[in-house]
Amino acid sequence: MPEGESLSEIKVKDPVCGMTVDPSAARGGSYKYKGTDYIFCNPKCNERFRSDPEKYLSPTYKPGGMIASSPVVQLGGISSAASPIAGPAKKNAQSAPVAAAYVCPMCPDVRSPILAACPSCGMALEAETPQLSSRTEYVCPMHPEFVQDHAGACPKCGMDLEPRTVSGSEGPSPELIDMSRRLRVSIAFGLPLLVLAMLHMLTPLQHALAEHRVAWLQLLLASPVVLWGGLPFFQRAIASLKFRSPNMFTLIGMGVGVSYVYSAIATLLPEIFPHSLRGLHGQPAVYFESAAAIVILVLAGQVLELRARGQTSSAIRALLDLSPKMARVVESDGREHDVLLGQVAVGQSLRVRPGEKVPVDGVVLEGRTAVDESMITGESLPVEKNPGDRVIGASVNGNGAILMRAERVGSETMLAQIVRLVSEAQRSRAPIQRLADKVSAIFVPAVLCVSLITFIAWLGFGPEPALPRALVNAVAVLVIACPCALGLATPMAIMVGTGRGARAGVLIKNAEALEVMERVDTVVIDKTGTLTEGRPVLESVALLTSQHYEEDLVQWAASLERLSEHPLGAAIVRAADSVQLRPHRVEHFESRSGRGVLGDVDARYVAVGNGALMQELGVVISSEASSRAEAIRREGGTVLYISADNVLVGLFSVTDPVKPTAAIVVEDLLQEGLHVVMLTGDSRTTAEAIARKLGIKDFEAEVLPERKSEAIQRLQKQGRVVAMAGDGINDAPALAQAEVGIAMSTGTDIAMHTSGVTLLRGDLRGILRARRLSEATMRNISQNLFFAFIYNALGVPLAAGLLYPFTGWMLHPVFAAAAMSFSSVSVISNALRLRAVKL
Repeated sequence: MPEGESLSEIKVKDPVCGMTVDPSAARGGSYKYKGTDYIFCNPKCNERFRSDPEKYLSPTYKPGGMIASSPVVQLGGISSAASPIAGPAKKNAQSAPVAAAYVCPMCPDVRSPILAACPSCGMALEAETPQLSSRTEYVCPMHPEFVQDHAGACPKCGMDLEPRTVSGSEGPSPELIDMSRRLRVSIAFGLPLLVLAMLHMLTPLQHALAEHRVAWLQLLLASPVVLWGGLPFFQRAIASLKFRSPNMFTLIGMGVGVSYVYSAIATLLPEIFPHSLRGLHGQPAVYFESAAAIVILVLAGQVLELRARGQTSSAIRALLDLSPKMARVVESDGREHDVLLGQVAVGQSLRVRPGEKVPVDGVVLEGRTAVDESMITGESLPVEKNPGDRVIGASVNGNGAILMRAERVGSETMLAQIVRLVSEAQRSRAPIQRLADKVSAIFVPAVLCVSLITFIAWLGFGPEPALPRALVNAVAVLVIACPCALGLATPMAIMVGTGRGARAGVLIKNAEALEVMERVDTVVIDKTGTLTEGRPVLESVALLTSQHYEEDLVQWAASLERLSEHPLGAAIVRAADSVQLRPHRVEHFESRSGRGVLGDVDARYVAVGNGALMQELGVVISSEASSRAEAIRREGGTVLYISADNVLVGLFSVTDPVKPTAAIVVEDLLQEGLHVVMLTGDSRTTAEAIARKLGIKDFEAEVLPERKSEAIQRLQKQGRVVAMAGDGINDAPALAQAEVGIAMSTGTDIAMHTSGVTLLRGDLRGILRARRLSEATMRNISQNLFFAFIYNALGVPLAAGLLYPFTGWMLHPVFAAAAMSFSSVSVISNALRLRAVKL
């Protein structure tokens, strides 16, 4: 420190926001990471740094990256620096304006109704109330590529948009409320209209009622129904034409519009119609009741459809509701107080009392208990938790009180990741959807052509009065056609199916994996961590000399292995800790990759490793030791030799226990006609022993990590559809190579990122559940598509009057509208049956 410079004059930079901070007056305190003390301007910066230090210490990270040089404003939901030439936001904006008050974390007196930068310190303002997410994106269930920052209708298909992320406390959607209100008002006007139209059809009343007065009364009653109740349909029809993507609402809008406009002209200007089209009092026939009835029935269909679609998100909503609202924080001085869940920071100590829900993911510090994780992982039995064990947020604590440390909070918890994965999967598109897309692309133009041909045919060849009959049949064709049923057939089944899988502990990452899983005929399973627990244990110690005890060998080996990170060595360390063997001081430690470790322990030169290490050191392996080692391998164990002063003194048998469900799952897979292959890096003898225990006939041993994907390719060249199950980083290439990658959630993040299916808790039974779910979902999609195709194939010809020459029967537009509404609702209702499928 330069002479004369006081401590208060030293300034440091906050690594998160880049602010210059006086260490003696830092409001955010300090945090020691890798031997370095970091100072923070406010507690929030401290919390952010603790959650991910490497992110803020990365050379690519720019402190204060969210701070704009000019005030930040919201343009259609996209944050953008204020600009005199800033234009309107794009329609597919990726975020939404946040209707909340904002406050500066550094200067609490600075507040703003909009997201901006603090004029005092330049920091980006934050929402005053902690929120899991400040953005709400709306997406079309049929066209997930269309996203915008506010509720509305998709311009392509006209369907109401849905929130991309479901809220646990979510009430009825704004669209459902609006459609319900329009339906009630339309019924109030429509019922008198229908009664009036039916009375007028009765012969005794035709002379008593003046036709032109009845027509005017019908016009007054029908106008609110058509012009206000049906306004959303007309708006969506116009939007579809602007986007050159005609849809169901194009047909409805044209059908209702033609009926209403024709009837209005007939009422206002009856004299322009020929006498052959006029009634007893010179009034042409009007079809106000048809236009109003179509609007009412379509509104009713929309209300039923919106309610049914709301149920497709019930699985996500149930997951969100699992999370508790509060958490009990234990301060360093022992004080306890409750805070909102969103205020819990990484590293804080939390108290969880009996019967309470675990607030966030973390590690048990004190206490013992059994935790019910069934709602998260599907595991029916409570799982025992001791100090050092991990607990999952939203799981239910049993009878014991525990103290835990928060490790993952907010969007980083397992529950939040499950919700995100399921939400993304529900919006993904399955390859089978391409068939419906191709048909839908030409469907509406084809229906318009059929409607025009119907009108011309009836007008030219139909019986008198030809014009009304041509009009009625053309409108019926427009109204009965339902491209919506085709479009909903696949996405609704995918949404419900992925939600059902999440409840069973099977996370589907995308719809393609769900579709392909049904066609899989070969399952390749990595041994370590997938078929086995992935946590090796020391099975036995074989002494080769009478000069030492087993405890001596375990103590020496554990002293060396504490300095190593090898999982086999960790098994020896855990065994030493379990019997409280204190480690010796180690000098001249050396780790030889792929062979073992060595060093001076307790005045002895000790080496622990495989046969290659012993050979390098010149240690003689006797025939007795070789036979014992081979016996261990035949039982599925891994052999570690230990030498003292270059003399072999013993053998360790380390095994990775087979999962209790592994043999049952393999048997069930084989019974379903699947070809099961095991991959492992172990020796052939060890691999053969494990395969024999599990009933697997086909296995590959001594497979290097980079060669696993080649094994998958060889199977694919044989024409097999392969699913690969693994859990480690070295499994990631093979998971990506397979048609379907299946990752264990107990494994690494990279394995889960490259897989299409993730099994919670690494439960192998999830492979069978995923396959059954795929079969049930694809069967449901086939049913939906069959119904949609058959409905349209039969409905359109009937509406065109195909049966009239034989039966004299025509389909009235009102019944066509009812059939159209029923078709969409029936497709969604069929998809909802997947919620009850047994996995």
